[in-house]
Amino acid sequence: MWNLSARERRCVLRLFLAVVIASSLVTAFLLRFEYAIPRAELANLRGGLAIALGVKLMVFYFSRAERGGWRYSGIADLYQLLRANLIASAGFTIGALAVYGGAFPRSVYCIDFLLCFLAMAAARVGVRIYYESAQASPAAAPTKNVLIYGAGSAAMALLREIRSNPAIGWQVRGLVDDDPRKAGLTLMGVPVVGCGRQVALIVDRLRRRHIRIDQIVIAMPSVSGRKLTEALANCRAAGLPCKTVPGVAALLTGGVSISQVRDVSTDDLLGRKPVRLDEELIRRSIEGNVVMVTGGGGSIGSELCRQLASFRPARLIVFERSESDLFAIDRELTASYGGVKVTPVVGDIREYASVERAIRSWRVTSIFHAAAYKHVPVMESHVLEAVKNNVLGTRNVVRAAVKNGVRNFLMISSDKAVNPTNVMGLTKRVAELLVSARPSPEEGSQTKFVSVRFGNVLGSNGSVVPLFREQIAAGGPVTVTHPEMRRYFMTIAEAVQLVLQASTMSKGSEIFVLDMGEPVPIVNLAREMIRLSGYEPDVDIEIRFTGTRPGEKLFEELVLDGEQMLPTYHEKIRIFQGARLDAEAMERWLEDVERAVAREDELGLLRRMKELVPEYQPVGNWRDSLEAGRLESAAAS
Repeated sequence: MWNLSARERRCVLRLFLAVVIASSLVTAFLLRFEYAIPRAELANLRGGLAIALGVKLMVFYFSRAERGGWRYSGIADLYQLLRANLIASAGFTIGALAVYGGAFPRSVYCIDFLLCFLAMAAARVGVRIYYESAQASPAAAPTKNVLIYGAGSAAMALLREIRSNPAIGWQVRGLVDDDPRKAGLTLMGVPVVGCGRQVALIVDRLRRRHIRIDQIVIAMPSVSGRKLTEALANCRAAGLPCKTVPGVAALLTGGVSISQVRDVSTDDLLGRKPVRLDEELIRRSIEGNVVMVTGGGGSIGSELCRQLASFRPARLIVFERSESDLFAIDRELTASYGGVKVTPVVGDIREYASVERAIRSWRVTSIFHAAAYKHVPVMESHVLEAVKNNVLGTRNVVRAAVKNGVRNFLMISSDKAVNPTNVMGLTKRVAELLVSARPSPEEGSQTKFVSVRFGNVLGSNGSVVPLFREQIAAGGPVTVTHPEMRRYFMTIAEAVQLVLQASTMSKGSEIFVLDMGEPVPIVNLAREMIRLSGYEPDVDIEIRFTGTRPGEKLFEELVLDGEQMLPTYHEKIRIFQGARLDAEAMERWLEDVERAVAREDELGLLRRMKELVPEYQPVGNWRDSLEAGRLESAAAS
């Protein structure tokens, strides 16, 4: 405001409010007495002015009505202003009645309240209109014409943001919405020009009127994946690039801003409803406790760290063997969650002393075990490393947790542990059995042990999404192993949210399974990613089928035969209970595994694990080797 300091602006606004208060009361008297105030009422007016100024200025001060920011005023600000005026007028009425009793004109109270509120509201609206339109300069003339796909609350918020920032250079030429009740309406001065299927016709019609549409913004953050795919198809039919606004969580935390408008991503195409969390339960289990995440620098582990930090643990221990990944997540957490004590620890779960020292030194109360090898084709040729990390490494963390009285232990598992056909899935199933074999608190244990099983995570390390992006950027081809390949998918944030929720449900020794909806054909995901990049599948960029890789299944499963499904209070989380192994027998079995690792006997390791996981059905070379070994043993006996 005219380059004044904050203090000077407050003084000006205070003076303005005093003028409004005085003017409203004088005008109220004039209206009450038809512009001829009797001489006998002048004393009431003078006394009323003193009371009104004293009471109302004090109320407006405490309600912050004298603060600036009027250029951004909205409906919520007007509600606050109405509430402040009601309180101020009530105070004025009580004061006037105490001093003058029934001698003060009663109708003045109501007239004064209405005039004062309307004047203040008009001033705020006027300031906003001034900044949104009167200050728009020729330099800020629109440079890009856009259509907004959607005419709901998100579209209105985006439209307000565009108008309040004329320097952006966007001009909204119309709204597109499939709701027939909105057809022909004009919302905030912008017409609803048609429905989604008519986008191409609408763009062509505007072009004939010499209005060239440059871009479409899809403002439907809660729409299903199918609806979003349909909207994208409509935009492609018009030959225009399109962007989208953030999801519901972003809308709740900060509204819609131009900086948040982004390209449509594969995460959007999943089209899941926002995950419903009982945040109070999660907060009670995390806040004020010392929490440790193994593999905290990985894609799942780092997201776990971010979400755990938001629940204000007393300390967050990030345990990671990759120095670079550890440095990156430590710097991010320190910058974003300054009030949380973050302790980065370089360590390897394959070394018991390293794990035990971290847990003991910081008196850890909860462990989220996310450290694991997970690349299926790589682990097929590195059986020893897979066992040392995924099985013996998990045993180290379990042992250290038991020794130090950790209250909660949660291991991240995989759908590949169900009827495994590969080494990675086999080792994760063994790790599940190892964890579930531990006694529950009802059986005298201090630690609750639980595993959470879910499928592929979009955007995680090893996911097909980064690979497809690289292949599209290189001009193709995009490689898919098999036309019938299907996988369950979740976003990283969604998976971690459900992991945190499952951690509050455990009684001990359960396996939780996350509901991931329907499996997605990988070839469909590839086609959508190509289209999102502005190309046409098999026209601009080839999709090439390369054949399944070692250990891969066409379909992943989430449940083993014989496991019993139990519901929980969360519609996305189920408990699967199968036969539990004896903890002591499991320890003896692990000692045999350690000896096989020391001998570097890969085939012997697979035999021992198949004894524990009889549903393991290896493919390729390992199947032939195990079958040959079985025949040799049979012949020898």
